[in-house]
Amino acid sequence: MEFIVEKIGMSRTVSVPSTAVTLLKVKEAKVVELKDNGKALVAYSNGKKFNKAIEGMQKKYNLSKEFNRFVELTVANAEAGDLDVSAIEAGKVAKVTFKSKGRGFSGVIKRHGFAGGPKSHGSRFHRAPGSIGNCEWPGRVQPGQKMPGHYGNETKTVKNEILDFNPDTGIIVVKGSVPGANGALGRVRIDK
Repeated sequence: MEFIVEKIGMSRTVSVPSTAVTLLKVKEAKVVELKDNGKALVAYSNGKKFNKAIEGMQKKYNLSKEFNRFVELTVANAEAGDLDVSAIEAGKVAKVTFKSKGRGFSGVIKRHGFAGGPKSHGSRFHRAPGSIGNCEWPGRVQPGQKMPGHYGNETKTVKNEILDFNPDTGIIVVKGSVPGANGALGRVRIDK
């Protein structure tokens, strides 16, 4: 089963040894339509975005104004109405999917971990990428060469162990880190 979650942030367990954990809050969602392929159309709240298309969907499925986002999720034994979160309690492993933090246009030291050159004595080679091609043959830059460019803002999926789930607050505690910024929205797929 899949759920829409918001990343709250990271913390630690109060134990010896201490474990780094990430806190994820399950967003309130409603199943509005069941599909033939085992998926369901789910509505949830995400900010103040509102337009005529969203208004039409809200009217079609008789939803209140806060449900302004629609997404297809894999749900098991679902019925129209509130999304059942009991699968999280029984789950042991979560596959968490978020967009990683965007870092814009980055150089090779930040993007690929290049070492760079000497910082002094007039080397004039500090944070530059260095040589990118061969001599006369093949006379071009090989495909896949590590170069400066856009870094981050990619969809990443990680597997985390579920340590705890509070059904009252809707907070999932997963072991380890999760990509993305605090406050970002992502998906959690529960595996038993």
